[in-house]
This record gives sequence, structure tokens and C-alpha cells, in this order.
Amino acid sequence: PSRPWNHFAIALRNGNGSEYLYYEGNWRDIFQNWEALALAFPEYIESFIAKFVNASTADGHNAYRVSREGIDWETPDPGNSWSNFGYWGDHQVAYLFRLLELSRDYHPGLLAHSLTREAFVFADVPYRIKPYSEALRDPQSTVEYDEDRARTIARRVAEIGADGKLVTLDDGSIYRVNLAEKLLVSALARIANLAPCGGIWMNTQRPEWNDANNALVGHGLSMVTLCYLRRYLHVLGDLLRESGIASFRVSRELAGFLEEVRSVLEDHLVLLEGPVTAVGRKSFMDGMGRAGDSYRARVYRGFCGEKTSVASQGLDEFLSLALRFIDHSLQHARRADGLFDSYNLVVFDTAGFDVEPLDEMLEGQVAVLSSGYLDSAAALALLEALRRSRLYREDQNSYLLYPDRKLPSFLEKNVIPPFLVERVDWIQRELETGRTECVERDIDGRVHFNGAFRNAGALRVALERDRSIHADDIDRVCDVYEAVFQHRKFTGRSSSMYKYEGLGCIYWHMVSKLLLATAEVTARAVRNRADASLVDRLGARFVDIQAGLGTHKHPAEYGAFPVDPYSHTPSFTGAQQPGLTGQVKEDLITRLWQLGVRIEGGEVIFEPFMLDRSEFLSEAASWEYSTGGPLQTEALPAGSLAFTLCGVPVIYRLADAPRLRVLGEDGAPSVIPGTRLGPELSRALFRREPRIRKLVVDVPESTLRSPA
Repeated sequence: PSRPWNHFAIALRNGNGSEYLYYEGNWRDIFQNWEALALAFPEYIESFIAKFVNASTADGHNAYRVSREGIDWETPDPGNSWSNFGYWGDHQVAYLFRLLELSRDYHPGLLAHSLTREAFVFADVPYRIKPYSEALRDPQSTVEYDEDRARTIARRVAEIGADGKLVTLDDGSIYRVNLAEKLLVSALARIANLAPCGGIWMNTQRPEWNDANNALVGHGLSMVTLCYLRRYLHVLGDLLRESGIASFRVSRELAGFLEEVRSVLEDHLVLLEGPVTAVGRKSFMDGMGRAGDSYRARVYRGFCGEKTSVASQGLDEFLSLALRFIDHSLQHARRADGLFDSYNLVVFDTAGFDVEPLDEMLEGQVAVLSSGYLDSAAALALLEALRRSRLYREDQNSYLLYPDRKLPSFLEKNVIPPFLVERVDWIQRELETGRTECVERDIDGRVHFNGAFRNAGALRVALERDRSIHADDIDRVCDVYEAVFQHRKFTGRSSSMYKYEGLGCIYWHMVSKLLLATAEVTARAVRNRADASLVDRLGARFVDIQAGLGTHKHPAEYGAFPVDPYSHTPSFTGAQQPGLTGQVKEDLITRLWQLGVRIEGGEVIFEPFMLDRSEFLSEAASWEYSTGGPLQTEALPAGSLAFTLCGVPVIYRLADAPRLRVLGEDGAPSVIPGTRLGPELSRALFRREPRIRKLVVDVPESTLRSPA
């Protein structure tokens, strides 16, 4: 209801009452939820990946809406104030790397064939990203809608259906590439927008995951996307290396883009020797801007259809080089309080591009934890610094999206401080003459700008109409205007509202993202055999974050029914906006981590190390569950807990040693010592084959956490 432009249908039945298989949604909601769905139906993972990359564009972005019938995008509507269009910069890497990781874990080696198989396509979205020089002139207007292209696409759709929205060659045939090319396009599009020691330039007219920061578009730099790009490049590198393929045939246009981006990185290795200067950053971004312009100009004209080989070793070296620049930026993103920068502002100037940090944000801490950049000790230090930070909200034992602050009242706004008035002779002369076109003094002696000006740009246009005003005076007056209003630092409702993911708000989905990231770094510490006390302290952070979630609270504290998902909790009331939010997805994934269910090398492993002893039943109980059919009942003994995995009931029992009992169709159990189900039975589980009816897992009590 709060997003009237975001209407979707949930269709379950045909007109005759038969089952109707259908889906539709925006890109983010579809693919973030499919990640959780893949844990229950892992045989769909590679199809999810194919759907993802086939809805992606040749310039490295994605359509807005996805459905069973194809893709769709936003179109300009001058009469609608909500109308807008553009690309979300983080959506490509933030969701795709997780699907790639799932394929690697559940089906090792399966994607290798797709890396060279020309079975993938490009979405033909009629957006055209403007040249770099134009983006610098107006960073908030960077994408054009190509009306001619849109009409061509519409004609093709009328002729051949949904495939008419795919990129074609000159002869009208759909252009096909391999998976390696699709994955490289997404990576290169982001590397080409890197501002060293700043983040990924948000220059496609749309915000990132947190649309409460929508005003960052154009002048914002995202360390969040940079963190996810790091993890994406690691997964991509692993996939290419493990395939054993010596070279990949890619479009001639992409090969040229790759070489130009590589050249810019190699030419700027000196930037890695210390903090990046404004001059060095401008040189780097200018080079990347030219590379991006060249590639987009070629693909917007149309692919030539020629392919060329790119050596796997060269790709590996390129990814390693790009990761050096990413890690260098992360190294310089650490703040004095132990947190990391989340978003920055870039200041474009003819002499150089400066970077200004914004306040700390929870989103950035989650991204750094997820990136794999921090070792176990550094991850713990960040989590403990977060608990001490301004982001911690004690009354809810949870975390704000950004530090709370009191906004100035209406009468406190648009007041030019006396010291700024004294600095600009032109303003003083205007006040002395009594002219009020630009500035005016009120009866209390305070000086204000004319309220007709929306921003410094509008003020500049008005001043430049008066030829008697010197250019230096115009610059000084506009600088004062920006100092008073600080529009450049305006991030959106995140800095101007007290609800709807604004000031003082806990956004529960992000807290659940924090919980999942904490589970991941704790699991990594266990795998790397970190010191036991370090693992315990990481586990304590997990427990503390989890305790702050609504499911662990009394209704009076949460302000709502605790097991229902809600969007956010403002500072002055209980949980707001109920609905099936992305928090549910994160919590499903985290719960499997907590239960110790791990998939590695195509094999299911049951090794709980974050599970609390108190979760096991203190007395026998009856468990009702369903795997899609009628309700079934299972008798659970004391000292057990139960859940389902891929439609199979799994029962944990307290024991002295780890052991698995697999009950098949005939009811006869087979016993497997240890914690691993084995590749063959794991495949049967993933495929939901009836040969596995139930799993009983003996869990050593010594591996469980004691109640706090």
C-alpha cells in the first residue's frame, strides 16, 4: 500500500479451479526470495541463475519486473509524480553471487558446462546510459529512454511474443552468449564505476537496496556494493578456475571492454600505495568512464556477432587485480570508531574528485561482514564496535539503520549564519539596498534565501541572468546556499522522516541480514579452527543480535504479535507495516546455519555449533508437519528437536557421538557414522526422491551451546 506503483498479483488457480503455476514481482523480491526457496528445492538453482542472467542487459544491469511471461521495465510518464526509471546498481551482484554459491555447494561442477555453452541472452531494455562527460555535468540525469528502440521492441513482441524483448543481431536472430560472458558483464559494469577509496558510483538514476537513501543517486558512492562485488569476484574466480577450461569465447565488444578496464587498473597501480588523492581518483574514473562509454556505444549500436577467445589465466589475473583495488578501498574505509563507511559523496571538480564520508550506517557493517574481507578477529572487533556505537538502540536491544538525530524546526531552517553573511560582500550589498530577489533580512535580523529556489542550481540560474553579478560572487553565494541547506548530504527519507526506514528506525530486515552475516563469520571461524574463546565471543554476538529480533520478545516490547514480520520500528511506537518482508528470507537461511545444516561439495553435513541446548524438548511431544500433502504426525521423544529439509523430516537427538539413521521407503534404517549424509543420499534428498523418508541425527551434547 505504501508503494502504489508496485502492484503485483498472486495467481494460484485457473478459471476452472486447476492449479496455475505463475510468479511475478520486482527483481529484488523475486531473487532474494528464490534464494531461500532454493534451500528447499535445490534442483531449481541453475534455472534461477539462468532466469537471472537472461533478464540482464548488455550494459550490465537488469529489468525492473520479472514474471513467468518474461520481463518488463518502467517507462516515463510525465503526468505521474511517482514516475521514474533507471537501474538499481547493486541488484546484479548482491543476489547473483548467492545463487552461484548455492550451485557450487549443492551441484559442484554443474555450471562449468554453461560457462562455454551459448545458451544465454541479453534483455533489450530501451534505456541508454548517457556518456561519462554528460553524467559528470548532471549526475542525477544519466539514463535516457529510447522511444525508437521501445517501438521496435513492441513490434517484435507483437510478432514473436516475449522473446521480442531480447537483443537480436542485424538479421533478426536472438543473440546468444555463454554464461562466462554474462557473469563478466555484470562485474565489468561495476568495476568501471569504481571511485577508489570511495565506492561504486551510483549513477543510474536509482538507489540501492535501501530506497530510503534514494537521494544519494548521482553524488553517492556505495561501499555496500563494493563489498558485495568483492564476494562476487571471488565466486566468479573460483568458478572459472575450477572449471578447468583454458579459454572462453566472448563477444568482441566484451573482450574490448575487458582489455580497456584492465589497462586502466594497470595504469593506476600507484594508487594502491596509500590514500587516493582527488587527482588520482579523477584520472582513474576518467579512464574507466572512457572504457564504459566505448563499450556501451558498441552494444547500443548492436552486437557485430563475432566472438573472440579470452584466456582463463588472463581472466584470473584480471580478477585478482580488481580485488586488489577493492581491498585497498576497504582498508581505507575503516572509521576511527571501528566501523566502516557505508556510503560516501563524490565532489566532481575540474582539478580532482574528492570524497566526503557520510554518517555510519548498519547496511555497511553488514556488507563488510558478508564480503569476506575481515578475518575472524577483525569481524569480532567490528561486531563489538557496533554494539558500542550510536547505531545500537538499547530499549529494543537492536540496531538502527543510521544514528538518530533531531531535525531543525521549520523556523530554524533557511537561516544564513552571520559569519557567512559577512564573508560574501555581494550578500551584504543586497541587504543594504533592500533587494529581496535572492536574500532578505527578517524583522528579527535573521537573513534568509528566497524560498522560490529549490536548490543551488536554481539559484545559480537566477543569478546568471543578471550580467552585473561577477562569476566569483555567484560561486560564493551558491556555496553559502549549500552550506545552509546541505542538499548534497540529503540522502532521502532516511535523513528527513521519523518512520518508514527513517531516523530512529530499526529496519528488521537489515537486522536479520546482520544476524546472517554474523552466522557466516562464526561458521568461517569454526572451519578455520579459530581459537575457542574467539568462536565463543562471536557466538555471543549472534545470540545477542538474535535476542533483539521480534520473535524473541514479548508483544508489549515488540508492539505487535511477535512471530509476524514487520517492516520497521520507529523510536516512538511499536513495529509498523506488517507483511512478508525480506526478513523472512534471511531468517530461514540463518535458521539452517544455526541448526548446523551445511552443504559442501554436494553433500549434506549436520554439525550444529550455534544451537542452544534449551531448544531440545524437555518431554515427549507430538509433531504435526506437512511436505505439501496431508498433515503427518511424528512422535518426538524428550531430548529431541525436529524440522524439515527438502520435504524430509529431520529429527535431532541428544547423544554421545554423531551418527545418522536414514529411514527409506521400506522403513528399514541404514546407519551412517559421523555427520555426513554422503553424496548419493544427498542427491536423493535434493531431488526429493522417496527413497529417504526420514533422517534421525544423533547430536553430541558437548557440541551445543549452554543456555545463557
